[in-house]
Amino acid sequence: MAAAPWPRRMGVLAAAALMLVCATSLAWDRDLMSRAAQRAGPRAAAAVDALQPLLAGATGKDAAALLAVVNDFYNRPVVFTDDVAAWGVDDHWASPLETLEKGQGDCEDYAIAKYFSLMAAGVPAAKLRLVYVRAAIGGPGGVVQAHMVLAYYPLPGGEPLILDNLIGEVRPASRRSDLTPVFSFNSEGLWQGAAGAPAGDPMARLSRWREVLAKARAEGFQ
Repeated sequence: MAAAPWPRRMGVLAAAALMLVCATSLAWDRDLMSRAAQRAGPRAAAAVDALQPLLAGATGKDAAALLAVVNDFYNRPVVFTDDVAAWGVDDHWASPLETLEKGQGDCEDYAIAKYFSLMAAGVPAAKLRLVYVRAAIGGPGGVVQAHMVLAYYPLPGGEPLILDNLIGEVRPASRRSDLTPVFSFNSEGLWQGAAGAPAGDPMARLSRWREVLAKARAEGFQ
């Protein structure tokens, strides 16, 4: 798919949207998540004991603060590891509890875990997109490699905020000139670039996404 630029900044409106509290009903099942974490292992169970109060406290939290907390929740304890080393296969999309139990993951695993956690905290899927990008490692002019981030859109068509495992700070896309979006998706659609033309049904075209959706739901997310 052809790359497309990030949407332009929408200034004051976007800033105002960030101040809206998260008023959507929480989309997670406490008991199901706890049981799934116990089955996954002790590391996942301990992580869920910390994650559930975070999710329960999301109502009324400033959106920017929620993004920062969720971004940090996964960036700090999860060690970047490629799929061959972590799972023994070339490409594995881990569910949130798989990532928490393993304590390791690659860029897709960070983005997926943050996506489902923000959904569980009440953020609508329409505000979130997992974005495949070409990342210039070390900044513009660096070695370019495939990468995935999570984008949060305060307003439809506006400039997103980027949650990334490479940089701990949640930043607007205009401050991530090292990233060039290729395609994006969520549980509702698939698009060229970050905000380009629709590109089909993600459930039909992305088999690993279909699989990880089923795993996450079985873990009590969404």
